[in-house]
Parts: sequence; C-alpha cells; structure tokens
Amino acid sequence: MRVGIYLDLRNPAQWRRPWADHYARSLEWIEEAERLGADSVWLSEHHFFEDGYLPQPLTFAAAVAARTRRLRIGTAILLAPLRSALQIAEEAAVVDCLSAGRLDLGLGAGYVAREFSAFGADLGQRFAQTDQRVRELRALWAGGELSPPPIQDPLPLWLGYQGPRGAARAGRLGVGLLTLNRNSLAPYRAGLLEGGHDPEAGRMAGLVPAVVSDDPERDQEALLPHIAHQLNSYREAGAGRAVRPVTPEMLRAGPAAGRSFQATEVMTPAALVDRIVADTQGLPVQEVYFWLSLSGMPDEGVRRHLELLCGEVRPALQARLATNAPG
Repeated sequence: MRVGIYLDLRNPAQWRRPWADHYARSLEWIEEAERLGADSVWLSEHHFFEDGYLPQPLTFAAAVAARTRRLRIGTAILLAPLRSALQIAEEAAVVDCLSAGRLDLGLGAGYVAREFSAFGADLGQRFAQTDQRVRELRALWAGGELSPPPIQDPLPLWLGYQGPRGAARAGRLGVGLLTLNRNSLAPYRAGLLEGGHDPEAGRMAGLVPAVVSDDPERDQEALLPHIAHQLNSYREAGAGRAVRPVTPEMLRAGPAAGRSFQATEVMTPAALVDRIVADTQGLPVQEVYFWLSLSGMPDEGVRRHLELLCGEVRPALQARLATNAPG
C-alpha cells in the first residue's frame, strides 16, 4: 500500500502569505515529501474559494513533475464536467510526458453550483458527463491523433465517487475508485462484473483525514481553528450561502446530536496505523493519502506531520500489511 500526501493549496486570509511564496513553499514541501520517502502527491480542485483553493490541478501537476523524479502525481479530483475531454486528454498527456509516466488521473463530478454556472456546465448532468469523459478520454488516447500521447498505456484512471451507486458506475467503466468507503466494495465489484471486467482487478485509494503528531492533545488544540476553517469553507460552498459556522468550541466538544461533520483527527503514528489497517482490511486499497497542510497550518506542524508520516507511519503500515498478507 502506497502512502501519499494531498494538497488543496489553501491560503486563508488570517494566515496568508504572498501567493508566489505560498506556491513556491508548496512545491518545496512536495520535494521534501519525496526525499522523505512518500510515494505520491494528490491534487484537488475548486473555484472561487476565498482561501485560494487550487483551481487548476493539472497546471500545478506539471510543475510538480518538473521538480520530482519518483513520486506518482494524482488528481483527486479533477472536475470533469467543467472541461472538454480534449482539453483533459491533452493536458494529462503533457503531464504524463513531463513526469515520465507518473500521472494518475482522478476525475469527479463536483457539487458546487457556482462552479458549474461559471463554466456553463449542467449540474444536473454531472454524473453522466463524468462517466462520458472517461469513455471520451480512452477514445482520444487510443485514436492516435493526439500529440504527444501519454507515456503510460493505459494511463491510470480513477473516479472519485463516494456512494454505492457511483461505485457501481466506476466498476462498469473499469476504473479505479477513489474512496475508502467499505460499503462501496460490493457495488463496485458488481459493476466491474457487469462491465466485463475482472472483479478481482478492482483498485481503491482515498484520503485519510488525519494529521500525525507526537502529542495529539497539544496539537489538536492548536489546529482547531484550521480544522474549523476547512470544514466551514466546504459547507458554505455546498450550501451556496453563509451557514452557521463550525467553531473550535464545537470541535472541542465533539459532534452533537443532529449535527454531523467529518473533522480531521490528530493522532499518534501507532494509532493511525491501527486505524488504517482496520479501515482497509479486506478492501483492494492500493494507496492512502493525507492532507499535507490544514488551511494555513504552521510550517513547523507541517514539517513534523510529514516526518512522522513518512518516517514512522509508512514503514510501520507496510510492515503490518506484510505480516498480515495471506500466504
């Protein structure tokens, strides 16, 4: 199982650094992650977020490709309905060439109405359009007309569908599934079988919302404002309006009855390894990845999180999985 990092490049106003410095520092963190032994970097996408959420992941992926030599570079996810298949196919091929064949292209349907309106896309057709992009991309790359073509043949494709219906769609298309949701496995395998694919060939990967720490109690308290900011920006984007904000006090108290939200946890390396092993047991998980930074998280915290993730979590996880492997 590979272990990677996940970036959205948020730069919130209350912790903001100059944009050029922020992007340069993010590339430096990725180089450091490669040096420390991380297996991959995954990039996300949103538009019009006040904190500067990465809007063009394949553009940034090209810079990552030029600055690294070993890391696989993934999108988790690229909003497929907002772009034509030709644009995605050409940009992905360029990144795959720049990286010497290290791209994993993860596509998703999106959910933010403002983004679809700005791009002239149909929110109601987002799932059908995302499925269609997979078919179109394969046809474009197989047609022999694109120059340059991707280095990888086939270039790995993933769909970021979280629920069982989406998992079945990903299976029918024969692509990887970007979720760690155990309830998605059965419909995913059923979809693979329906689409004429080997159900045992399915592959899953996904985000583990955790930060690694030597002292979780201390660092959880320091990170609560950053975790709250991250949660609130997602909630407001989905609602399309201001919502009652999640506060550090709410996070400190834990979820209340009738209110649920997934907050990033701060954990020791040993506790995180236990969690990953338990959550992925029996699933065809090839990779897990973790936030590099939480919405303006201080550099000192990012550095220690990265050191523990690569230096302790990754080797311990691989050792545990090797011990538990059949045969």
